[in-house]
Amino acid sequence: MDTDLRKLLWEVKEGTVTVDEAELRIKKAPFTDIGFAKIDLHRSFRQGAEEVVYGAGKTKEQTEGIVSKMLANDVSGILITKFSKENSEYLSECLKKNFPDVPYEYSEDAKIGIVGKKHKPDGIGKILIMTGGTSDIPVAEEAAITAEFLGNEVVRVYDVGVAGIHRLLSHMDDIMSASVIIALAGMEGALASVVGGLADCPVIAVPTSVGYGASFEGLAALLSMLNCCASGVTVVNVDNGFGAGYSAGMINHMGGKNENTVH
Repeated sequence: MDTDLRKLLWEVKEGTVTVDEAELRIKKAPFTDIGFAKIDLHRSFRQGAEEVVYGAGKTKEQTEGIVSKMLANDVSGILITKFSKENSEYLSECLKKNFPDVPYEYSEDAKIGIVGKKHKPDGIGKILIMTGGTSDIPVAEEAAITAEFLGNEVVRVYDVGVAGIHRLLSHMDDIMSASVIIALAGMEGALASVVGGLADCPVIAVPTSVGYGASFEGLAALLSMLNCCASGVTVVNVDNGFGAGYSAGMINHMGGKNENTVH
């Protein structure tokens, strides 16, 4: 994924941005302190995407304050994860009042809010997101919406767990054409091992807190995925759809760096 700094330097080289304009953009304060939060305004320069707001544990006023300050500093797109419906409704009303031209959308399943613009799809391929069951969909949607927000084309294949493995095998074309796969499962987490043994691309395994008592709210799936014998499988934390979607997006944009080195 290209950083904004790299893009800016290419624009200066090509003459579409003057040196003075570039200097002004770089001089912008690296962060702003609003008391209860220090907002990283240079995240996109370093990593290619703006700081993501973690909604859980924040009051509705704190989230609104962070978002408003980011918008005031020309952040065009903001992702809010683990965001409650109640806090989303409050933010929506505030945005209508103070930033009426800024679009806002909310996914109750994924508990994600998106303020402003999404990145246009410009990854090298498709990210395939697969779940063992329907109960894994909320975490899968967090991963999917995160990846889409960051400029990736996403293919969703849900409820293809190993309890009926023929369902999974009917999607071999999707598996073999993906550039990255995110495999989500609760219970014993076996989906990641099977997909990892079929795919020729990186697989990101996401254990979910789905299952009966001995699944220990996702711990059983986490340990199973960490002990996966299939090569090319990495694992994120329990229910961390955001982390999986973000990592998959970075992998899916690696080709951009190679292209720009021979610009």
